[in-house]
Amino acid sequence: MSNSLFRKKSLTSILHEAKAGDGDAHMSGLKKVLTVRDLTLMGVAAVIGAGIFSTIGQAAFNGGPAVIFLFLLTAVTCGFTALCYAEFASRVPVAGSAYTYSYVTFGEMAAWIIGWALILEYSIGNIVVAISWSSYFNNVLEGMGIHLPAYLTTDYNTAKAAAGDAWNTAPFIGSWRVILNIPAFIIVVLVTILAYVGIHESKKSANFMVGLKIVILLVVIAIGMFHINTDNWQPFMPNGFNGVLMGVSAVFFAYIGFDAISTTAEESANPQRDMPRAMIYSLIICTIIYVVVTLVITGMVHYSEFQHVSDPLAYVFDKLNMKTIGYVISISAVIAATSVILVFQIGQPRIWMSMSRDGLLPKKFAKVHPKYHTPGFSTIVTGVIVAIPSLFVESGIVTDLTSIGTLFAFVLVCGGVLMLPKVPKGEKKFNLPYINGLFIVPVIFAVFTWFFRDRIAESFSGIAAMDHDHVLYVIFYILATIITLLTIVKRLSLIPVLGMLCCLYLMIEIPVRSWVVFFGWMAVGLAIYFLYGYWKSKLADKKA
Repeated sequence: MSNSLFRKKSLTSILHEAKAGDGDAHMSGLKKVLTVRDLTLMGVAAVIGAGIFSTIGQAAFNGGPAVIFLFLLTAVTCGFTALCYAEFASRVPVAGSAYTYSYVTFGEMAAWIIGWALILEYSIGNIVVAISWSSYFNNVLEGMGIHLPAYLTTDYNTAKAAAGDAWNTAPFIGSWRVILNIPAFIIVVLVTILAYVGIHESKKSANFMVGLKIVILLVVIAIGMFHINTDNWQPFMPNGFNGVLMGVSAVFFAYIGFDAISTTAEESANPQRDMPRAMIYSLIICTIIYVVVTLVITGMVHYSEFQHVSDPLAYVFDKLNMKTIGYVISISAVIAATSVILVFQIGQPRIWMSMSRDGLLPKKFAKVHPKYHTPGFSTIVTGVIVAIPSLFVESGIVTDLTSIGTLFAFVLVCGGVLMLPKVPKGEKKFNLPYINGLFIVPVIFAVFTWFFRDRIAESFSGIAAMDHDHVLYVIFYILATIITLLTIVKRLSLIPVLGMLCCLYLMIEIPVRSWVVFFGWMAVGLAIYFLYGYWKSKLADKKA
């Protein structure tokens, strides 16, 4: 059984089926309409969303203006990963993203685990975005003089903690207060309908929303630059580097989504050429915007004022009595969040479609609508999974969980690249640069050990007390040591190695309570795999 758990899909057979136009690669009849421009804008649509309009505020409060270093660190980490995704996209130009890539390199069980983890990134993560959308949408309505009942615009736990109008005015059904986030539910339903109708329509909508919100952000930057007070940048790093790292989950959540481009490989006109470019282009554009916006808002208002501010961009202009601009920003936030929901609602069904083709999920998930040429059933299921929890789930519960799932997928993508067989350069449109890590990785590891020697010693001494934070740090250090030794022995490529190390480090900075939920989520996923996927897998049929 152990060997069958690691049974792999053949890269050769996937490429053969892609050329033939059938099988796992192109039996679907999906429309190939996405250009490099569309893919880049889709990446920007996914990344420039709830993060820049909400989570950036609390991150700035914890780290001060120096939080830009965390944005840069996260961008570099995502950059390493994007190059690995690009290598895979060039070698395996089919839908499925990290799921398909892991199936080729690590085997079936690892692929299932990745597919299950990606549900956290796309579906569960979209719940947070929908809730953020609801908050900004309600602000827009308030500005228009439309007042929705407070108990229909938030979740139960948030209303209970605030003990405000939502809690006090909520009607009862028996002993239960009726408190539901109706706007979040409605936007998910509407976007799901759009994703169901077709990729062409979704593409046009996403491109329009991306263009509009970038224009608005550029206006924010242009106006805000004239109101910067450099005294607000002092101290630049008020809580040290540890304060900067406190925003890991929030900042990384802001970057989640650029990899969604890889789920649309079968709808890309030239995936081997365009997808690598689109990933890199979108990452560069978003990083520049994040850094500049962060410097502008922390220059306009002192970082200490951003505690518990959920709409930092609108807040800074309201603070300076420019409420009209603040209102326009609220509108742009609604547009931004809508585009993120759309991209994620497009991405998740295509992962399920790939898993279904492999037999790991029922065939219904792979069925493509004859008229709209989209994975209709998978799209509907995704909509249900996001829409219903968005009625009552508290956003803070799933933000960290989403980041862990995504980082976990990134680690396996970077590791998977190291296991791919070599291919002559002329046979594919993108080549991950090979830089021998023999000397560079050990030097980086030694420098890290020196600068963090106190925390390393503290973690090893505290592991006996089973302090969870120390345990996570020790696990990271042991893994980093193993990866460094393997790099020396096998002369591994630098970029994938650094991608793995950076993602692993960001993972251990996420609170332990989220790890407990993550492992519970993985346990449920493995139970489903062993009860259904393992026995129904197409590879199992071949072995039989």
